[in-house]
Amino acid sequence: MDNYVITIARGFGSGGKAIGTQLAEELGINCYAQQLIDMASEYSGINKQLFAEVDEKLRGSYAMKHLIKIPYTYVVEPRDKEFTSDINLFNIQSEIIRELAKTESCVVIGKCADYILREEPNVISIYVEAPEKDCIATVMDRMQVTESRAKELVHKTDKYRSDYYKYYTRGRDWKNPLNYDLTLNSSKVGWDNCVKLIKEYLQMKTGIQLS
Repeated sequence: MDNYVITIARGFGSGGKAIGTQLAEELGINCYAQQLIDMASEYSGINKQLFAEVDEKLRGSYAMKHLIKIPYTYVVEPRDKEFTSDINLFNIQSEIIRELAKTESCVVIGKCADYILREEPNVISIYVEAPEKDCIATVMDRMQVTESRAKELVHKTDKYRSDYYKYYTRGRDWKNPLNYDLTLNSSKVGWDNCVKLIKEYLQMKTGIQLS
């Protein structure tokens, strides 16, 4: 196996992004999260603010439609009226994720990457979650907000991530452990141990010898 990709879906406040970042650092590979917005904007010429507006969330009109409209499976041309639609923005980002999977080893945070790369043999998919009280405590500490505000943010963020995932994966449940190779409780396992376990699983699945 020339290269591998580790995708990480995560509950808000679970530490999934920090775990992914640390994992990439220890493996000496790139970690892609918000960077994908800049890359998609540069690739398409579309203002990155539009990509930010649909970053793991649905805008109003799409949220109301649920699964009535089947997503496109290709990127439309700039002259097409759907060029800046939510679906096309998703597909542009998906093309970049697929290209990364072909060309380098990396960690991809969120963005339905586990689903986008589900047919690829060199992909390991991870879901990181933690009890709500621990997620709230993490958000309070990292964002310096009150408990009530942290709770609101956890519920709101997890809801729009779940809706986004369901829409673009044609009805899949974001938290279903069957979608992933590993599902980790970061509170019970510990963030450092989550990194260790993912590395051990990577080595077992790929046969790559890690230093």
